[in-house]
Amino acid sequence: MIRLPAATFFFALTLILPASLSAIDPSPEAIRVFSADSPCPDARLGKLRNLNDAYHPWIPPKTKADWEREAERIRTQLFVSNGLWPMWPKTPLNAVVHGEIPRGDYVVRKVFFESLPGHYVSGNLYLPTNPPEKKMPGILSPHGHWADGRFYDAGTPAALKQIEQGAEHDLSGARYPLQARMAHLARMGCVVFHYDMVGNADSKQIGHAAGFTDVESGLWLQNAMGLQTWNSIRALDFLLSLENVDPDRIGVTGASGGGTQTFMLAALDERVNVAFPAVMVSTAMQGGCICENADYLRQGVNNIAFAALFAPKPLAMSGANDWTIQIEERGLPELKQIWSLYGAEDKVYAEAHPEFGHNYNYISRAIMYRWFKEYLGLDESAPVEETDFWPISKEELSVFDGEHPRPANATGADGVREYLTTVMTEQWNALIPGDADSMAHYRKIVDPAAKVLLDSGVPSQEERTSESTSKPYGEGLELITGHYSRKDAGEAVPFALLVPDNFAGHLAVWFDDAGKSHLFDNTGQPSAEVQQLLKVGVAVGSADLFLTGELIGKEFTDRLPVDERYSGYTFGYNKTILAQRVHDLLTGIGGVADTDEIQQITLIGTGKMGAVCLLARGLAGDTIDRCVVNLNGFSFDKVTSTQDPMFLPGALRYGGLGGLAGLGAPHPLTIGGDSGLSETERNTLAACYKSSGGKLTSRVEDFSRKEIVDFVLKN
Repeated sequence: MIRLPAATFFFALTLILPASLSAIDPSPEAIRVFSADSPCPDARLGKLRNLNDAYHPWIPPKTKADWEREAERIRTQLFVSNGLWPMWPKTPLNAVVHGEIPRGDYVVRKVFFESLPGHYVSGNLYLPTNPPEKKMPGILSPHGHWADGRFYDAGTPAALKQIEQGAEHDLSGARYPLQARMAHLARMGCVVFHYDMVGNADSKQIGHAAGFTDVESGLWLQNAMGLQTWNSIRALDFLLSLENVDPDRIGVTGASGGGTQTFMLAALDERVNVAFPAVMVSTAMQGGCICENADYLRQGVNNIAFAALFAPKPLAMSGANDWTIQIEERGLPELKQIWSLYGAEDKVYAEAHPEFGHNYNYISRAIMYRWFKEYLGLDESAPVEETDFWPISKEELSVFDGEHPRPANATGADGVREYLTTVMTEQWNALIPGDADSMAHYRKIVDPAAKVLLDSGVPSQEERTSESTSKPYGEGLELITGHYSRKDAGEAVPFALLVPDNFAGHLAVWFDDAGKSHLFDNTGQPSAEVQQLLKVGVAVGSADLFLTGELIGKEFTDRLPVDERYSGYTFGYNKTILAQRVHDLLTGIGGVADTDEIQQITLIGTGKMGAVCLLARGLAGDTIDRCVVNLNGFSFDKVTSTQDPMFLPGALRYGGLGGLAGLGAPHPLTIGGDSGLSETERNTLAACYKSSGGKLTSRVEDFSRKEIVDFVLKN
C-alpha cells in the first residue's frame, strides 16, 4: 500500500497507518470529527463582524514591497465593492454654471452636471473675487450627514452653545459651519466645490441611500456607495475642467460621511494631492450609513487601511468624542508605519479633541487650513484664522430655479440602475475572448474580481494546518478523518478520506450538500459508487464545507443572519456562505499538486455544491486536473433573497457561473444540469475554452452518480 505522508497529503497533518487492516464495525458516527464533549471550534460559527464592533484591527505590512502588493489588493477590493471594476464610462458632464452671489472677497456660483446620463450632481462653487493670474488649488468638499446637507443651519441656540464651549468663534460659523469652511478656503486662494451627496439639498432624484438594497442590485454590485463615489470622481473631473484650477494642487476634505468620501476618493483617484478626512478614520465604528457600506468593502480590512492607500501623500485627520476619539493611539501609529516605508512620517497627522462631540468645528477646520496651506503651496499671506462671513440662505444657494429647472431627463434610482445594467452588460460582452490575447485580458479583469468575490486561490501547504487520525475501515481500506484550516484563520473544516491499498495516485474529491457523509450509505459503508472508485485504486475524499454536515451551527442552519436592511452591512465585513464554501474547498485542495504521491485530482460536485465546485475550479489553476459537476439548473438570476446561501453579490456583474468558471480554462470541464445558464454565460464559457484550447462538455440533464463514476473511470 502506498503511504501518503502528512506534509504531502490532501487534508492530513499526521498519517500513521497501522500494519493490520482488520475490519471494524462501520457506522455513521465513525466519520464524525467533533462531538458534544469536543464541539467544532470553527470561529465562523460565532458572532459575525459588523460596523459597530468596538475594534476593527488591521496590521500593516512591514516592508515596502509587501505593502505595495497589499495596497494593490485592497484598492482592487475597493473598486470591485463599489461596482467600479472595470470603471464606468465617463460621459459628457454637460455642466451648467450660473448665478453669482458676491460676498466681498469671495463669490459663490451654482453648478449642476451629469455624472451619468440623467443623474445630476449639484453644488456651489466658491472662488476668490480677485483671483491671481496663476492657477489656484482646487478643493472638493463632500458635506457628510448634516441635516439638509450643504444647506445646513445649526440654528441660533445650538450655535450659541458651540461658542460657549469654545468650538466656534463667530455666530455665522457656529450656525453655518459648512459655509464657513468653503468661504475661508476661497479667502485663502482656493477654488472650492461644495457638492451634494445623493438625496440631500438639491440632489432629490434619489433618496439618500435608497434604491440600491434589493437582491438584484446586489447581484450587479450597484450600490449607493458606488454611485456616491462615482459622483466624487466626476466632481473632480468638473473641478479640473475649470481653467483657473491647478491640476497638481488638488485637495479633498469632508467630515463624517463626507470624511468617508474623502478617503475613498483619495484612495481611488490618483489626481488627489492632499486629503483631510474629519472625524471618520478610526478602528471603531466604520460608517453607519448605507452610503458608507458595500458588499466586500471591509472584509479583512478597515478604514485605517483605506486611508493608508493615500501614502505617501499628505494626509491629516481630526478626531472627537465619537468613534474617532482614539485615532492618535489606534490608527495613526499604523499609518505612520506605512508612511515611514517612504521616509514620509511627517506627512501623516491626526489630532483628536475629545472635549467636543462629532463635528467639523472651528478647531478642526483650523488644523485643516494649516495642513492645506503647507501642502497645497498656498501663498504665505493666506490666512489660517477664520474671520466672520455673511451666510447665504438656502434659497439663494439652491441650484435649480425658474431659469434653470431640473433637467427633463433627470431620473431616479430605477433609471440609474437600468443605465448601469446596460453599461455593465456591454462591458462584459466586450470582455468575452476570441483568441489567446483577449483571453489574457479577460483574466486581467475577471480574476482579481473573482478573488474579491470568492477567494484568493489555492493556498500552499505551508499556509495550511490540519489534524487527523487514521484507522482501518474494512479489508484493504483506510479511513482518515480530521479537520483543516488556513493558518491563523480560526477555521475547522471536518473531512473524511478513503484510501484503498492499491492507490495509484488518482484522487477524487467529491462534494455534496450532505457533506462528507454522502460518501457512505446508511450503514456507514462506502456507497456503491464510492466503492466502485476504490476498487480500481482511486482515493475518495470529501469535507463538510461551511454550514454543511458538522458545520451547521445552532444559530445559522444553512444561512447567515444577513442584515435585512442591506446585505452590505453583513457581507461588507464577512464572506458570503458561498464564498466560505469555495474557500474551504480550495483550502482542502491546497498543496496537493506539489506532491509526488498525487498525480491526478478530479473534482466532483453534486447538489448545491456543484456550483461551489465550478466556482472553485475557476480559481484552482493547475491544482485540479478535471472537474465534473451537476448544476441542477442553478443560475444566479434565480436567487431572489439576500438570505439565500447561494447569494453572491456581483455574480451577474462578472458573467454569472459561466463568466467566473471561464477562469478555469483550459482544464477539462464537464457540466450536467446546465439549463439555468443564460446564453451569455454559455457563450462566455465556450469562448474561454475555445480561446484556451480546452475541452468543455455540457448537457441539460444532471448526471447520475453512476454516470459521474463512469466519467471518472473513463477519463
